[in-house]
Amino acid sequence: MLVRRFSVKSPLNCALPSTVFPHWFSSSNENDDVQKVFGILSSTSTPEQLKQSLKSSGVFLSNELIDQVLKRVRFSHGNPSQTLEFFRYTGRRKGFYHTAFSLDTMLYILGRSRMFGHVWDLLVECRRKDQTAITARTVMVVLARIAKVCSVRQTVDSFRKFRKLVTEFDTNCFNALLRTLCQEKSMTDARNVYHSLKHQFRPNLQTFNILLSGWKTPEDAEGFLKEMKEMGVTPDVVTYNSLVDVYCKGREIEKAYKVLEEMREQDLSPDVITYTCIIGGLGLIGQPDKARDVLKEMKEYGCYPDAAAYNAAIRNFCIAKRLGDAYGLVEEMVSKGLSPNATTYNLFFRVFYWSNDLHNSWTMYNRMMVEGCLPNTQSCMFLIRLFRKYEKVDMALQLWGNMVEKGFGSYTLVSDVLFDLLCDMGKLEEAEKCFLEMIEKGQKPSNVSFRRIKVLMELANRHEALESLTQKISIFGGPLQLHQSSMSKTETPDSLFTNS
Repeated sequence: MLVRRFSVKSPLNCALPSTVFPHWFSSSNENDDVQKVFGILSSTSTPEQLKQSLKSSGVFLSNELIDQVLKRVRFSHGNPSQTLEFFRYTGRRKGFYHTAFSLDTMLYILGRSRMFGHVWDLLVECRRKDQTAITARTVMVVLARIAKVCSVRQTVDSFRKFRKLVTEFDTNCFNALLRTLCQEKSMTDARNVYHSLKHQFRPNLQTFNILLSGWKTPEDAEGFLKEMKEMGVTPDVVTYNSLVDVYCKGREIEKAYKVLEEMREQDLSPDVITYTCIIGGLGLIGQPDKARDVLKEMKEYGCYPDAAAYNAAIRNFCIAKRLGDAYGLVEEMVSKGLSPNATTYNLFFRVFYWSNDLHNSWTMYNRMMVEGCLPNTQSCMFLIRLFRKYEKVDMALQLWGNMVEKGFGSYTLVSDVLFDLLCDMGKLEEAEKCFLEMIEKGQKPSNVSFRRIKVLMELANRHEALESLTQKISIFGGPLQLHQSSMSKTETPDSLFTNS
């Protein structure tokens, strides 16, 4: 493939080169049975309808199919209650056992909707049927959702509850707790919990790697590395990568390079993650060209860049507003057989968003859809906010229609901006249609959005339509309640400590 160079006089206002982002993705036909079952989950509203539709569909509900359906529900923010019915219905079959992937995905879906009562009930059910079903990964999935809305104490209390559910309540489970705290809370919290529980579990290499990856300052990381060595735990590539990363984020590139030398002295070969950290660090100190050279240097050591490494280099040029160089790296990436992903696109969306470049944003979005790379929530937010600013109703509705049809992005976040636009433009019918589509997907529109649409419907004397809309949204617990989650009164965060 020929790589074409671009000369861009004004990066923020340049048109997207026609050869940039060519056919990055090969289209593939989605499994018909997965689509059929997902459609049943989306279109039925009661357990009885669900069961009858599944029976009459003629689809064989294999483990592989269930895995794919649940994955689809997760990324499309489907109806959690109906999905739970599907999970239980398929699991009741004689001799059938859900995969660990299915269980963890189902728990993630419930946890995201804060249906913690159902989470614990399901864990008990699965433990009763298969004592080995709940793994350390399951522990992490559940704790991650709890930690998002509960305190550190509540998260640790939930961790202790797993002692009765997990066959081997060991260091792997302890590590799951620490990883959750690093991601959802603070490093101070993780460190305190580590010191309070480390005598109950024997810390291993993974324990230290998890904690090292969360430190923000070189001093903290160096101190913890010293404690690790004093306990007789030998650092590995992951350990050194954490140290390189913290040095790079602290703009201490020289120290990062010294770590690379130390790794090689100990016969540890820096990997693609090591070099990706270096690339990011060079970008932070304003050296995007040197960062691009790292892509070539790493090949000399037998380490080949992946999509993340290229994205790091592309990000540097985007920050420097050198889009021509960024485009060039995308083409080089494609020529190496690597597929740019939503993160790659978002690097450009961010530049276009801050420069109010609607034309290039829309061109890039359409290219994504043609090539089969579905936007993520960040992509959608960049786009919908630009549409809102420029009052582009048609573009906003096309984005929403694709979200509903293909199941990408967060309906809740995008809908708030969308309804703002539609109501400001007096597009009542369109707002009502999108509102109903969201409800059919099992997602509750925000209280603010409902109020805006309610006012417009009252002004238009559409009282019957408003009453119908009110009844439909009442399945989430009533339209006038604050929109925090689809959690019922018996499924508050505190209730997760009383459910067995």
